[in-house]
Amino acid sequence: MTTTLIPPAAPDVERPCYEPMDVGYCRDLLERAIGPLSDHYFRPRIVGAEKLPATGPVIAAANHSGTAFPYDAIVLDFALWRRERLNPEAKWRSVFEKELTLAWWMRPFGVDNLWRRGGGVDMTFDNFERLLERGDRVIYYPEGVPGIGKGFHHRYQLQRFRTSFVRLAARHDVPVYPLYVVNAEWVMPFHATFPPLDRLMQRYFHVPFLPLPAGILALIFPWMWYLALPAQMTFVVGDPLDMRAVLRDAGASSYDDPDRNALDRAAHRVRRIMQSRLDALVAQYGKRPYAWRSLVASLRAARGRRWRALPTGWPVAFIRNERDHFRGPARNRLHAFLRDADLIAFYLPLGWPLLSLLRRIRKPPCGHRGLSAHDSREAQGTFVWRLSERPLPPRGDRARGQATP
Repeated sequence: MTTTLIPPAAPDVERPCYEPMDVGYCRDLLERAIGPLSDHYFRPRIVGAEKLPATGPVIAAANHSGTAFPYDAIVLDFALWRRERLNPEAKWRSVFEKELTLAWWMRPFGVDNLWRRGGGVDMTFDNFERLLERGDRVIYYPEGVPGIGKGFHHRYQLQRFRTSFVRLAARHDVPVYPLYVVNAEWVMPFHATFPPLDRLMQRYFHVPFLPLPAGILALIFPWMWYLALPAQMTFVVGDPLDMRAVLRDAGASSYDDPDRNALDRAAHRVRRIMQSRLDALVAQYGKRPYAWRSLVASLRAARGRRWRALPTGWPVAFIRNERDHFRGPARNRLHAFLRDADLIAFYLPLGWPLLSLLRRIRKPPCGHRGLSAHDSREAQGTFVWRLSERPLPPRGDRARGQATP
């Protein structure tokens, strides 16, 4: 008689938690960089924020603005956090596309891992579901990259919606609050895109699109890659949508695993609902996208923060805040200038190669010299973060104000 030995089942391995969000860093970033450009340049307004639930799970589905760096997402994220008095546990989780992490120039001014350190999470279906299961409030852009690459001639024309938020909202019975972004289309009102060129940029530079004609100037002067005009962004919170009801109307027989055609019909219906409401809100709030008098008054009030509020100062404000987070104060004004003299490359013609070189030859926090390939990758965040492999810590840990390595 032969006895077959069955090996014992492997015990569940508890994976180490990963929380890149650093609350202290976020507060400094808001005070020294995002706050000035938001308060005195974009001057956001949030209408109907009282509709948003104080706790999750909940999805805020927002339209994106075309052909520009995603300042609408940055301004919205921190504007909502300010309303919560910078409470770490009350910060919304924005989910973002992988293109924003794979190349350093797709992060604001090349700041390492900024999207995640600001509380964002990589957009994968599994990550999205795990955030809802944790009870997080999630900001989601159903258009994805096409929403910001559609060109100014397609302003306020919602692109095809993805279906993941419909499926997950129905599966977990989570309300979806439409969040309408008005005027942010005007941060770059003279851009168009050319699909063959966009595919080339995506393949070789991890850039989803190249806006023309200003993109040519941005290739010459690095600071212009992040340029935006001072549109007064208005965010309007709509009434919640019941995705289970939408799916039923679309002919779905299951919430857990609806068929693809029903999902497409449901996403299309949500897009039509949001498009109709967005058109009405543009007519109401979009007549004066720049509100020039408000801008002039706001910049006058900025005083000592004015240089941080204007686009020419953004590279210095963001990067100095990053470096100061890891180093001591400068000994004097000369030392303060010399240790950040490399930032001049942002303003030099064809400064991109010099910026890339300086990132390689300077030591942290100004570059990555001396770091192993693994440590450099971790510092920059050039990987896809999967919560199944590196889960977030239990809710409540963010209140400690420290990032978990």
